[in-house]
Amino acid sequence: MRELARVFDGVADAYDAGRPSYPDELFAALAEVSGVDLAGATAVDVGAGTGILTRALRARGSRVVAVDPSAEMLTRLVSRSGEDDGPAAGTAACPAVRADGNALPLADGVADLVTYAQSWHWLDPVASIAEARRVLRPGGAIAGCWNLTDARQADWLAAYEARLAEECPAYWGQALEEWSVPPIAAAFEVVAERWIPWTRLAGIEEFLLGLRSHSYMAELPPRAADALVDRQRAELRRTFPGGVVSVPMRVYLAVGR
Repeated sequence: MRELARVFDGVADAYDAGRPSYPDELFAALAEVSGVDLAGATAVDVGAGTGILTRALRARGSRVVAVDPSAEMLTRLVSRSGEDDGPAAGTAACPAVRADGNALPLADGVADLVTYAQSWHWLDPVASIAEARRVLRPGGAIAGCWNLTDARQADWLAAYEARLAEECPAYWGQALEEWSVPPIAAAFEVVAERWIPWTRLAGIEEFLLGLRSHSYMAELPPRAADALVDRQRAELRRTFPGGVVSVPMRVYLAVGR
């Protein structure tokens, strides 16, 4: 996990600026499926990063403890605490803990909800779920979610992913035949799985910042990464001359106990 933290330390700015948030429908589905009322719930957001899900939960009235191994990511999370939270979050700062999700430094039975947003696949599938169960109260729930582009819906996006697969040795995504969503549903007794479609509108440069935030890009030599981003930019400008990218998205949500 230390090596992973170093990778994300290096892309914290791009992650904060370029990664999208989640649609409102995700939170409606999470509350419905888990039976946890987000307003007033205590949530532990594991692998919280720069706080995209953390802020969204706080905006819906949850008390959130953010956990992440990257000091740089947590610095951005803390600096933005309260920025997008909304009135339901109150004025208290968001607690942020630098720690590994495989060994949570939290007491037993303190949470109603443990969440993994774009993060569970980095953890040990057995140890992480055992820790989540330990910190949950009776009746609590575990939720994993991933914001994914949906290349089935747009030829330009399929071509974009194919270029990444060709030029990034560490690429893992839907351009690969063997790609699949992380198998979190097999790690616990699943209450439900949901797919939630939505459309993201983003400027080309914002979209490319999101690309730079991925670990497979961080592993490229800087000049190779820059060249790849330049090629993607040129293709995007041809496809979207107005400078705004319309990206078909879908969120995968799995909720269990």
